[in-house]
Amino acid sequence: MSKRKFAFIALTLGAAAFAGVAVAQQINIAIATGGTGGVYYPMGGGMANILSKALPGVSATARVTGGSVDNLKLIGTQQSEVAFTMVDAARDALQGEDKFKGNPVEVRTLMVLYPNRMHVVSVESTGINKMSDLKGRRVSTGSPGSATEVMAFRVIEAASLDKDKDMKRERLGVAESVNALKDGKIDAFFWVGGLPTAAVTDLGATPGVKIKMIDHAETVEKMNAKYGGIYSAGIIPAKTYPGQDKDNPIAVVQNILVVNAKMDDKVAYDITKTVFEKRDELAIVHGEAKAIELATQSNKNTTIPWHPGALKYFAEKGAKM
Repeated sequence: MSKRKFAFIALTLGAAAFAGVAVAQQINIAIATGGTGGVYYPMGGGMANILSKALPGVSATARVTGGSVDNLKLIGTQQSEVAFTMVDAARDALQGEDKFKGNPVEVRTLMVLYPNRMHVVSVESTGINKMSDLKGRRVSTGSPGSATEVMAFRVIEAASLDKDKDMKRERLGVAESVNALKDGKIDAFFWVGGLPTAAVTDLGATPGVKIKMIDHAETVEKMNAKYGGIYSAGIIPAKTYPGQDKDNPIAVVQNILVVNAKMDDKVAYDITKTVFEKRDELAIVHGEAKAIELATQSNKNTTIPWHPGALKYFAEKGAKM
């Protein structure tokens, strides 16, 4: 074999080996979010874009899902690396309860995101003004695989209603619920999300429609008595949605960003650090990102154990957990 040919083969093999190393170092991160009408999806898309740009060798993508329950199952099977979820659904997953009965998920908190507010939404023409008015009506309690469904059932129970006997239930996402309410196919719907939620804004802005937000903060005490103090009372301020004339007292639960316990510590650290350092950029995508602060990263806001990589970052920043 000539020296020139040998050198060419060696160079080719070297290049292939180098490419193999580069491929091996590529990290793909799938972020499980929610439906397109909520807050998880646009915020997850913004997060994926930030991580892909800021972290060498990382390619992050946001995936549309049914919501928190589906997301936690994806974390359990390691089909998604990162997920948005509500604390109540995550605790069920960790403990192997309710929708995770017999299949616990080794889920870990990366960060507390923002408070999720329960919306109980109707329109003035239905005559629904309070929780008891839902009796005998057609109501969407959220899509299958969503934490909306988990929390809706708890609010309904705490309002002394039976989810199976007292209403005709549909299982629709927020965008589908809005369309069904506009078309008169349902009378009200439950949705838990950030402010504002685009689909609810669309409902309030619909000509000839007067939005009606149903108060239910009185359910929080009963919910906490049964489910361990993870809920709080809050409000959806007047004018959050077009046609909303007054404050809407509601139940609130925290959103958290989670990963599998098996995630590499450095990867978890890098994700946490990048999101915090690029928070203002993320807030351009959705204003709820402004709520991501060091002051909220505490054990009282999540009952899910922290990932060591996240704890390393918070320790560096002097956060008091």
